[in-house]
Amino acid sequence: MKIQKLTEENRIKVYALLRRAFPGSEYEAELVQKFHENGKPAHEWVCIHTNRVIGYVAFSNAYHGSDVCGLHLAPMAVTPEFQRQGVGSELLRFALRQEAIKNRTLFVFGEPGYYKKFGFEPCSLPICPIDKDNTHFLSIRNDTTTRFIVGYEPEFKTAEKPPSRPQGKKRR
Repeated sequence: MKIQKLTEENRIKVYALLRRAFPGSEYEAELVQKFHENGKPAHEWVCIHTNRVIGYVAFSNAYHGSDVCGLHLAPMAVTPEFQRQGVGSELLRFALRQEAIKNRTLFVFGEPGYYKKFGFEPCSLPICPIDKDNTHFLSIRNDTTTRFIVGYEPEFKTAEKPPSRPQGKKRR
């Protein structure tokens, strides 16, 4: 198993992985494809096993108005046949150690029980626009004291539909 930055030749494999990892949803694959098509800055890594992309994680800008205030972790996925084997955990731990990530404020809309293992903590500020009571909105290195609604890249809105459930460990 090898973790590396996403390359252009692996993009199509990532779109396919996202469709397998989120059955019945085109949202995640469409979101990442729109990031690529629009040249949006994103920090992306893949996990490769026997020349196959089996895991993916991305971070995109988080905004306070027009200012970048951190990064959003989304999406993160592991192909179904490799789930529950530690691939996602290893991929996320790797990403959190990278220079572009390790000192930044990070946000995630996800399952608290899963993301707390990596140092994410519940946060009351800023407000997540898709989780108004911030029940599933967590952060790392967040010192926000100002009340504002955190912004996402416009591609989050223009993909097929917004996620209706938090990302993170899926129960099967």
